[in-house]
Amino acid sequence: MTGTLHIDASEVATLLARRIDDLVAHLLPSGRRKGRYWTVGSIDDEPGGSLWVHLSGGRVGRWQDAATGEFGDALDLVAGARFRGDKKQAYAWSLAWLGIGGDMAVAPSKSQPTRARVAPPSDEDDRLRRYALRIWLEGQPSILGTPAAEYLAGRGIDLARLGRQPRALRFHPSLPHRSGRSFPALVATISGADGTHLATHRTWLDRGSDGNWTKAPIEDPKMTVGTYPGGSIRLWRGASGKPLKDAPADETVAIGEGIETCLSVALACPELRVLSAVSLANSAGVWLPPQVRNILLLRDNDMKPEAQAAFQRVVEHHLDAGRIVRVARSPIGNDFNDARRAWATAA
Repeated sequence: MTGTLHIDASEVATLLARRIDDLVAHLLPSGRRKGRYWTVGSIDDEPGGSLWVHLSGGRVGRWQDAATGEFGDALDLVAGARFRGDKKQAYAWSLAWLGIGGDMAVAPSKSQPTRARVAPPSDEDDRLRRYALRIWLEGQPSILGTPAAEYLAGRGIDLARLGRQPRALRFHPSLPHRSGRSFPALVATISGADGTHLATHRTWLDRGSDGNWTKAPIEDPKMTVGTYPGGSIRLWRGASGKPLKDAPADETVAIGEGIETCLSVALACPELRVLSAVSLANSAGVWLPPQVRNILLLRDNDMKPEAQAAFQRVVEHHLDAGRIVRVARSPIGNDFNDARRAWATAA
């Protein structure tokens, strides 16, 4: 008679780590290898580089998302990427993926977070937060007349039509990039629930051969420094003009990803309050005051199954919070900025 085989979750995580190259390619195909790491935008397989997985060394299989503070081992990675944090399902899936046969009892670890664990603040977190704040404070409060304003104008975004520029945006005349080069940059503050600075989003700029300002011709011309779970770039206050914490109960709050997309919506519908969540994953966790019940989610036209599933999780999160959720998608292009640029060209 065959006995039941018990494999502890930590052992499963170790076995997964031994095949980490295959695992990350399977779970996070939008990522890419950078030296000893696999980098991707989020646990939901978004493009970007805020989440990294160790592919070798003593921490092989360990991962962390600088944007959300989430971290864990290889089994946590499976749980977050495939099962919304359900470690029991991740355990069973991992056994099958590893090809371990026999009659096995599911033996997940005693701690079963509903989502990947959140790392406690560290000295590195503090260093990045200070650096992010320094970048923001170095920026010019007014971007009017700067390459940042010219860049936005080239994207069909004329801030003069709003009557004022968003205070969340600044211009940095010369910001170092990890490529070793420095460029002018549009910088944006990502604010927490109480309005304090959490992180800084950077868009490096360069003048093209045609004389126009565009994103710099470097790998990753857009990056965020600092962690910002629940934070947002507060781009437009809408009809009320009040701070987010004092938003009227009947107000509609539009939440999108990129700065350009969100500014395009603010120009088209200035009565809306508009927040940039920076990433799709963070769109679910953006802090909103309890009186806000009406949400308009600005969805990019990304039809990949993983992107659609990730967006559905964002919708479900806001519905679970008791909010009324509507979804808006651009009729053309990838997002609302593509639509605005097309309309500006046709005008």
